[in-house]
This record gives sequence, C-alpha cells and structure tokens, in this order.
Amino acid sequence: MALKKSDLYNSLWSSADELRGSMDASQYKDYVLTLLFVKYVSDKAKAERDPMTLVPDDASFDHLVTLKGKPDVGEKVNIAIRKLAEANDLQGVINNADFDDPAKLGSGRELQDKVSNLIGIFQDMDFTGSKAEGDDLLGDAYEYLMRHFATQSGKSKGQFYTPAEVSRVLAQLLQIPAGTPKSATVYDPTCGSGSLLIKVADAAPNGLSIYGQENDNATWALARMNMILHGYETHDIRQGNTLADPKFRDGQKLDTFDYLVANPPFSVKTWTNGFDHTFGRFDGFGTPPEKNGDYAFLLHMVKSLRSTGKGVVVLPHGVLFRGNAEATIRTELIKRGLIKAIIGLPANLFYGTGIPACLIVLDKENAQARTGIFMIDASKGFEKDGPKNRLRPRDMHKIVDAFVNQKDIARYSRMVPLSEISDPRNDYNLNIPRYIDSSEPEDIQDLRAHLQGGIPNRDLDALQPYWDAFPNLRADLFKPLREGYSELVVGKADIQQAIMSSKEYVAFAQDNADTVAEWWRDHRKRLADITSTTRPVDLIDEISEALLEAFRSRPLIDEYGVYEQLMSYWNATMHDDVTMIVGEGWEAAAKPRPARSWKDKKNKIKYEDAHLVFGTGAKAKRWVMDLIPPEYVIARFFPEEKARLDELIAGQEAASQAVEEYVEEHAVEDGLLADAVVNDKVSKTTAAARLKDAKRKGADAEEIKALQHVIKLFAAETKAKSAVKDATLKLHEKAFAQYSELSVDEIQTLVTDDKWRAAIDARVAAEVTGLGQALIARLRVLACRYESTVSELEADIDGLNAKLFRHLAAMGVEE
Repeated sequence: MALKKSDLYNSLWSSADELRGSMDASQYKDYVLTLLFVKYVSDKAKAERDPMTLVPDDASFDHLVTLKGKPDVGEKVNIAIRKLAEANDLQGVINNADFDDPAKLGSGRELQDKVSNLIGIFQDMDFTGSKAEGDDLLGDAYEYLMRHFATQSGKSKGQFYTPAEVSRVLAQLLQIPAGTPKSATVYDPTCGSGSLLIKVADAAPNGLSIYGQENDNATWALARMNMILHGYETHDIRQGNTLADPKFRDGQKLDTFDYLVANPPFSVKTWTNGFDHTFGRFDGFGTPPEKNGDYAFLLHMVKSLRSTGKGVVVLPHGVLFRGNAEATIRTELIKRGLIKAIIGLPANLFYGTGIPACLIVLDKENAQARTGIFMIDASKGFEKDGPKNRLRPRDMHKIVDAFVNQKDIARYSRMVPLSEISDPRNDYNLNIPRYIDSSEPEDIQDLRAHLQGGIPNRDLDALQPYWDAFPNLRADLFKPLREGYSELVVGKADIQQAIMSSKEYVAFAQDNADTVAEWWRDHRKRLADITSTTRPVDLIDEISEALLEAFRSRPLIDEYGVYEQLMSYWNATMHDDVTMIVGEGWEAAAKPRPARSWKDKKNKIKYEDAHLVFGTGAKAKRWVMDLIPPEYVIARFFPEEKARLDELIAGQEAASQAVEEYVEEHAVEDGLLADAVVNDKVSKTTAAARLKDAKRKGADAEEIKALQHVIKLFAAETKAKSAVKDATLKLHEKAFAQYSELSVDEIQTLVTDDKWRAAIDARVAAEVTGLGQALIARLRVLACRYESTVSELEADIDGLNAKLFRHLAAMGVEE
C-alpha cells in the first residue's frame, strides 16, 4: 500500500511522542531523524542497483528490526548506525544520537521498550519508491518534522529551520532559467538544515550544484542528512563560522557563486568575534556596527556572488531604515544598483523570532543600469497556524507574480524610482511604508448623511468592482436622493434576496462555474492519465497555473482566491490520492483494505477509523477505502437504495422526535408520565414497568392511556431504527461488493469527476458566494448607519421620554 502523507506524518510524530518528556525537542529530533535516515537509505539500497549510500547488512534497518526487544537493543543500534556512518564517511552526521543513553531514554526495560517501539514505528514504512524530489512525500515529511521540532524547541532553538513556504518563495524569486546546467552553483553561507538550498535546487529544471556552510555542528549534521534524504548526495556542506572562517575560498579571495540564498541569524551582537578582514568584504561600503551583524552577513553575500549572480536574503526590517553605519552601507548598495527588490513579510513567520522580516533580492547583472527598486508589502497575506503565522499558497503566488511581472498593485507593490529613494525627504531609507501605503481606506462617517439622510455616493463608488461586474445592480438597489447621496429602494432585510436573485449575479456565478468546467475539460485527461511515472509536484503545478490563468480575466473574483481553493484541496486530500495512484495504480489504490490496529500504552487494541464496519467487537470486519470512500460508490451505483435509506432515516428521526416531544410534555411533575421517570428519564422499560404497576393499582385512566401511547411511540421508534439498520447494512454490503466490480474507467470517473471535480466546483462556488456575502454585509452596514437622521433619532428619544414620564406619573412619581 502506498504511504499517504497524513499517515506518514502521524507515524513520525508518534515516534517523537515516544521520547517526549524525557528530553528537549532539540534533542529528540536527533533520534527521530536518524531512524528516518536509516530507514530511507536502507529501502533505497534494496530498490536500486547502485545506490549512492552504501548500507552494510549489519547496518540496515532490517538489522535494527531484529534487535527489537533485546536487552542490549540500544547498544546494538548504536553499533549498527556507526557502521553505516563509517561506510559512507558520515561520522558525526548520523551517529550523534545515543540510543543507549539512560539519562535520556531511561534505564533497563524502559530503554529497551522505548528504542524497540521507535524501530517499530518506522518498520511498516516503505520508501522504496520515494525520491524526495520537490513536493515528494518524504521531503514533505522531513519538513513537517523540522517545523514541529522548531515549534517545540522554542525561540532559542528554532534557527535551524526556515519555513518551507518562505523557502519556496525565495527559490522562485531567483527566476532560474530553464536551460541552466546542473553545474551552476547555489550557495548558502548560513544554511541551517539546508531547506533553502534544497528548494532552490528543486526549482532549477536540471538541478544545481549545492554549497553551504553552517556554524552549529548538530545543525550541520541535520543539513547533511537532509541533502541525502532529498537525493543530493553530491552536496558540499561545511561546518564553521562563515564570518570568522569562510570555508569556500581560494587563498585571500572568496569563492563566488551563481545563486545565493540565506536566512542568517538576525542582529547577531557577537559577529566581530574572530572576524577575518582578509577577504575585503566591506571594501567600499564601510564597516557594519559592532553590535549588529545583519550587514556583515549581507556584505559577505554580495562578495560571494559572481558578476552576474543573483541572491535572496532574509533579514529583519531594521536593515531597511536603521541609520549611522548601516545607512552608509545601504546607500552604497542602492547607488551601485545591487538591490533589485524588497519584499516585506508578515510578522511571526519564523521560529527564532516573532519580528517581521523582509526579503532582499540581490542582482549583480546590469546593476549599474538599474533605475529603481521593486517593492512589495506582503505583510498582510498569511494565515494563523497555532502560535505562528504561515504564508498560504495564494500569498506565495501573489508575491512571485508581482515580482516576476513587476506588477503595480494598489496598496501592495510598485516599482520605486531611485530618484524617489534618493530624494532628501527619504535619504535612501528603504522602509516600505514610505513608498507603499498598505492600510485599508478609512471608513468615514458622513455628517450630512446623518443630518439629512441618504447613503453617500462616495461609499457606493468604493464598491465599483461590484458595479463593474453587475452593471445594472446599483440602479436596482439605489435611486438618487440629492446631489452626492442615494436612497436604498429595497428594504434593509431584502438586500440579500435582491442581490442573490438578480439576473446579473446568477449569470456571474454561472460564468465562473463555466470557467471551472472549461478548465476541467482541458485537464481531465491529464488527471485520468496518472501513471507510475507521474510527478505529483509537476501535475499540481500544471493544473493550478492553468486555473489561475483561466480566472485572471474574470471580473471581480480574485484569481488567487480560486487558486487557494484548489491548493487547499490538494494539500488536504488530492495529494494523498495522487500519491496512491502513482504508487499502486488505479485499481489497487481503489481496493478496500482492512483497518489498521495497534495496542496503546495500556495494551488495549485500537483501530483506525473505518468507512465500513460489518459485525461488532473484536470479530468485526473493518474496511478503509482511501481513494474512493463508499459515499461516492453509493451515489453513482445505488441512488435508489440511498433515497430509500434517506426516507427511512427521516422516518426514524420523526419517530424519535415524537417520543421526545411526548415525554417532554408529560414527564413533568404531576404529569401523566411522572411516575415512569427513572434516573431523570423515561424509557420503554420504565414505561412498561409503570404501566404494569398502574393497571395493578387501578391508576387513573388518563395515565394508563398516556403510558400505552408512549410505549407505542417507543415501539415505532425501535422499528424505525431497526429498518434503518437493516437497510444500511444491505446498502453497505452492496457498496462493498461493488468495489470488486469496478472497471478502471469507472474508478477514474469516481475519483476525477465525482470526488475531485465536485469538491473543486463547490470550493470555487463558495468563493463566489463569499463575494456576494461581502457586498451584502457592506450594504447592510451602510443601510443601518444612515437609516435614521439625527432629527428622527431625537424625535424617537423625545417620544420615549414622554412615554417614560407618563408611566412614572401613573405610578404616582412626580418629576
């Protein structure tokens, strides 16, 4: 069975759970990632004739499995991993975790169980078909772990990871041409776990030659493992302090590279410790301030770029506007034309700090001819993700689109001429708000409208994109009142109906649905033709770009919103589906499989959620349909049975409601069913017992009649539930049998049309509905705001005062 992204994530995080509490997250990542590495290279060695990583038999993951449960399992695991490291010159890279450390793993049986359980979690994973390229399953899983480790580690230990979304943006901003050879170089002088370098190499059609340096030894080891896990075995990652001891140099000259990316530690106060002035990194710029290393790193990067080199660097916003020595350096960088673009990011994206950062795009090619700096304020485009913020697919795409196409977007992006930056009023200050006002227009209260009534035309004019999309709607909703003001011609409560039922809105919604339908017709065959050679990352890139392009020319609707809807569905569901089809083929991926089971820490058997369950208890047959859940098979092949079941369910609900209403009415104090209440409720059993007792004691006839009636209601409910249960079982049995009868064409129809397209249609329709709701909400605000004039409100107040005084007078209270 192909490994789903969600299942892999859960398994990897379960391995971390085994260690949680006994050590800091920055330590248990070493154990989890080491086992991930051993499992991955072992599976690849079995699948490939000439694997890049040599795996001795007594250092393979299969060998680790034979050690489970043994008293000396920790010691033997250490020996095996050390042999793997020695065979591949990876000492100090993959053997940093001590699996026989009682201080971290406990002693005796506790350590034995913990290490054995860790091996068991990885045992069922199969990476033989994984290449960890681009958006690959293993690469995503590694990033998932790094993100969680960074979150758990806290601020001081989150520097080893750059969020994947930021890494992808940086890679695309470099705009690496399609014909770039693999020999072209990319360099990161503060590479952390290597995620930036990998994203850039993945973005290059032919790959790139990777070079990096990392000061922290443990993080350097992570980067080495990361490179191998992603298939970049020929990387050159070196350990050491880039400012004090740059490793890539030729005598007194720094090596230079074609591309550069970096997310250096922000505002380092000790950057001068051991700093080597030999390499002339500050020549012509000036020396950065002693207590802030931001420009020291930036100037090292400028020096490390070839004459046509391009780079993107993450730095704190302060580099854009701080004065003194930094202002001098910044001015010189601008005058030389080395800065091509500046992009302001949202706050709280990074794990090492909560402050907002910016991206500085460096470009030495034709630098002297540069006449402006392209600026983007992307600070408002993000989603909350626990304690941090994250860029959404729409935010990432909008940044890259704006930069690549140099788009002038109101309150978002523009090309700022150097003449404006050098103007004495700005004096080479690059603080983005000086040049882009990203604030939303103020919602102004109109005093004349409050005094004389009407809705200001200024507020209606601000909704012009809606009136462009619905040319007659404004006239249908408003009529002129006086110069500069209009009057709503429908009731405030009727605004929604008037908009949603208008011919123009209905046509707008249909046109958008037709656009999706046309896009789908153009790409359905591409989806139906998924085979074992399909790369999921290429597939989603192709179809998502086409959808984005299809909506660019559509009025009103935000093409990035539509793109986000597709990408959200891809991340939540479609990626797993495509991965299964690639790994197993359409027929195998569609087959039901038994639900997985495991024993929890209390030795109790647990089962994963099943789509269909036949029987009860331990003997029940539990089935999971990963690719095609049963509701899709039922809807297509058994619509009449489903309709009948829906009728029975409705009948059951009605029967249950009849019981509930009757009991609620009569099971009260002194009620006809009061004596049938046991433990605050009436049941069929308690009602029958009370009826028997009531007849024996000659109780009131009305009570007996009520008891007989409620027993009939309970019987009707039981019968209805039984009918639903029987019909459900029969329908589920038919659906389950249908899976073995499905042809490939039927499977493809169920997946592509019934599942994928239906979900995407619904999501885009929700985007359209959201636009209508936003207009409705705004018009309601304006209608309520100017519903009554000041004089009308004063009259209402006077009337209420008079009414109050009349009531007081009636009660004998005098003013």
